[in-house]
Amino acid sequence: MQPITGIVITLNEEDNISDCLFSLEKICDELIVVDSGSTDKTVDIARKHGAAIYTQEYLGDGPQKSFGVTYAKNDWIISLDADERLNEDAIKVIQSLTLNDTKIAYSFYRKNHVGNHWIKAAGFYPDTVVRLYNRKTSGYLSKKAHSSVKSPVVHNTKTHINHFTYKDLSDWIYRINILSTRDAWAMNQSGKKASPISPIVHGINALIRKLVFKGGIFQGSDGILVAVTTAFHAYMKYAKLNEIRGKNIEER
Repeated sequence: MQPITGIVITLNEEDNISDCLFSLEKICDELIVVDSGSTDKTVDIARKHGAAIYTQEYLGDGPQKSFGVTYAKNDWIISLDADERLNEDAIKVIQSLTLNDTKIAYSFYRKNHVGNHWIKAAGFYPDTVVRLYNRKTSGYLSKKAHSSVKSPVVHNTKTHINHFTYKDLSDWIYRINILSTRDAWAMNQSGKKASPISPIVHGINALIRKLVFKGGIFQGSDGILVAVTTAFHAYMKYAKLNEIRGKNIEER
């Protein structure tokens, strides 16, 4: 196996960062944390794991993750979110890879949890994400929100990353508020426009997509929950985009 650098971006992740880095330690010989101004113990905990800390104001998912790559000593990069952990099946497969072909990036199935409850309904599983790649041929797109790795070839390892997305339902709603604000900011930065009815249209589209096309209506309470929260997120990010653009017009 070629040497791998693990990169994690953080902001106030003291509850998550230790488990995340612990899983990376099993396959990485270098750990990098890109922090955007944590006021809790995130940085101290990361240092105890031997991670190098670099600070940058949050510029979006893609820019933050790409910033960390510039400090890596290795060409092979594995990038996790702070609330993600490599499952044992993923660790074993990564350890068995030769990583001789720099054109191949590797994807994993993400298991999304609310607390300890794994939610599979309405498209939440398999949630396929690329996390391991070679920086000579691949890298994160410059998108500010929901960025992903662009690579010539992607190989699905069919192994798992545990994603402890939300502590509970209250945290889910809290996170939707934070993430919808971030999404609206990113859309505004990219010049995205929205009409007065955009929040309703996108909210309804998200609800139908999850209930009907992803089968949530047939998957019990989890299916309904995913559909409703996804619709709420979609509604709020476009409502907030309109709010931002309205304020910008008023200030002119």
